[in-house]
Amino acid sequence: MENTGFLREWFDRVDSEKTGNITAIQLKSAFSAGNLEFSISIVQQMIRMYDFDRNGTMSFEEFVALNKFLLKVQQAFSDLERNRGYLVPDDVYEALLKMGFSLDSPAFYTVCESFDLKKNGRLRLDDFISLCIFVQSARNLFNSFDTTKQGRVTLDLNQFIYCTANCRI
Repeated sequence: MENTGFLREWFDRVDSEKTGNITAIQLKSAFSAGNLEFSISIVQQMIRMYDFDRNGTMSFEEFVALNKFLLKVQQAFSDLERNRGYLVPDDVYEALLKMGFSLDSPAFYTVCESFDLKKNGRLRLDDFISLCIFVQSARNLFNSFDTTKQGRVTLDLNQFIYCTANCRI
C-alpha cells in the first residue's frame, strides 16, 4: 500500500514548475536522485504506459498508477535477489511469472539479453524494472490489437510499425 501523502510530497518536489504534471526529464532526474539510473527512453516509456490523457507528461494520478506497478516489480525483485543485488536469468523468469508474464524460451532469453546491459548474466533492479516496463508495454499494445482475446493478432505493415515505434526502448 502506498502512502499517498508521501507520494504527493515527492511528486510536488519533482514538479518544480508547479504545473501539476511532470516531464520525462524531471522523472529521470528524480529516479537518479534515488540511485535508479534509467535511460530517457525508458522513462518516456514509463510515462507512455500510464499517460491516460495522452499529453506526454505524468499527472499525480498517473504517477500513483506507475508507482503501484513499480512497487510490484520491486517486490518481485526483492523476493528473488537473495541479498546479491541482482537477478540471474532463472530468477528473472520466476519473477516474471509471479508478475503474470509468461514468455516462451526464445522471447525470454532475447529480452533478458537486451536488458542485461553489462552482458554478465545479472540484472540489477533498474535493469529488471526496464525489462518489466518493456514487457508490460508490449503486452498492453498486443492486447489493443487482440480484440478477440485469443492470444493472436494479425498486423499489416502500418500496424507493425506503429507497434515497434511504441515499444522502442
